Amino acid sequence: MVVVTLVTFLSVRFIPGNVVDAMIAQMSSAASMSNLNRAALETAMGLDVPIPIQYGRWLGILPQDNGQLQGLLEGDLGKSLWGAQSVTDMILARLPVSLELLLIAIVTALLTSIPLGVYSAVKQDTAGDYVGRSVSILFVSVPSFWIATMVIVYPAIWWHWSPELTYIPFAANPAGNVLQFLLPGFLMGILLGGTLMRITRTMMLEVMRQDYVRTAWAKGLGERRVITRHVLKNALIPVVTVIGVGVPIVLTASVVIEQIFDLPGIGLLLYQSLSNRDYPVISGINLFLATLVVVSNLLVDLSYVWLDPRVQYR
Repeated sequence: MVVVTLVTFLSVRFIPGNVVDAMIAQMSSAASMSNLNRAALETAMGLDVPIPIQYGRWLGILPQDNGQLQGLLEGDLGKSLWGAQSVTDMILARLPVSLELLLIAIVTALLTSIPLGVYSAVKQDTAGDYVGRSVSILFVSVPSFWIATMVIVYPAIWWHWSPELTYIPFAANPAGNVLQFLLPGFLMGILLGGTLMRITRTMMLEVMRQDYVRTAWAKGLGERRVITRHVLKNALIPVVTVIGVGVPIVLTASVVIEQIFDLPGIGLLLYQSLSNRDYPVISGINLFLATLVVVSNLLVDLSYVWLDPRVQYR
């Protein structure tokens, strides 16, 4: 997390152009006011000091101009440079949208990948197996943002239909909200689902060749019981690991998907902040997403105890 704070803080400041240039470009008579405005704006936003001092102030280990420690270590992600709005409030306001999209994407990935993976493993080298593997390769290969663009463009041309592009709050219309999120969530989920399907199939085939599975078959147990009780649970350990690793992939896809479907989530906020060079918002969002990834991987590690009794944390 310390490395993430350093990388996110520095990387956005090396992007060509800066927030002062963006602000001056929006002012009237920018050509005649640029010199005066640049100095005033840099001082007002604390950009007139060296970058190491800015980083120390953002972390909260160096005092602000008023002499007080106020920063990340104090629980403050800072304020937006374009309106002095709290970064924490901006993230929390858009968090439900992104979490709903992430939840639908993960559920979609699990519902499509695990049944296909199990079926392909059980029916190895049959026509159904070839179809399942082809579908998984298609899911992995085709970018979700391209499919999203096609879903919006071609149905509008052919059938004069397009998905809802005006955000519907859940409190105002729960059914309409869920229906609006199903399509973008599905498009995000198939990206992860293709990888999960291939991992599921591979691990199922490996577990099915183990001695204890052969023993279960020899004892006369039914196919469903062998697959569900003896094979699937042990095969899911690498799959769960991939789910934890796939969370940042889905979150990255949400930046583009939220822009295409005009969903006011954290991804869209990050895109807008990058366009405006809003340093505190960019750093705050990246730090929040990194924390979410770390927590998801921790939950994945803890789930191993339930999936495999041989794993113990002492």
